[in-house]
Amino acid sequence: MDELIDKLIKKYKTNCPFAICQALGIHVRFMDLGGGTKGLYYRKLRRRFIVIHNELSVEWQRFVCAHELGHDRLHKGINRFFLEENSYFAPGKLERQANRFAVLLLSATTHPEQDESLESYYLRLGIPPEVGFFLDH
Repeated sequence: MDELIDKLIKKYKTNCPFAICQALGIHVRFMDLGGGTKGLYYRKLRRRFIVIHNELSVEWQRFVCAHELGHDRLHKGINRFFLEENSYFAPGKLERQANRFAVLLLSATTHPEQDESLESYYLRLGIPPEVGFFLDH
């Protein structure tokens, strides 16, 4: 996964998930997805879409975009919903992989400062800290 992320960043000269999606031709849309769904990824007629819940904070929108981009890059052909109840307490393998992809992408251009906690590091990068608590480090 590290190599895939490094290649994306090198090719597109950014770790911004929105810019990478644009470069890859993935259409990003914002709409009301209801209470439990933060975002989703799907393909229709050979076009790829990421839909992000429009009432999320900017940090969460960025994370969800990176998460759904992870599904596009890692789980080709699989439409997955990023459901709050599945992502935090009983995440499946594909959701954990997409979360890990998102955190690695968003943190790829910087490193924790000496003695900086992981929570502070995520906060500094705009990564929702609760996401990191469920990653395998």
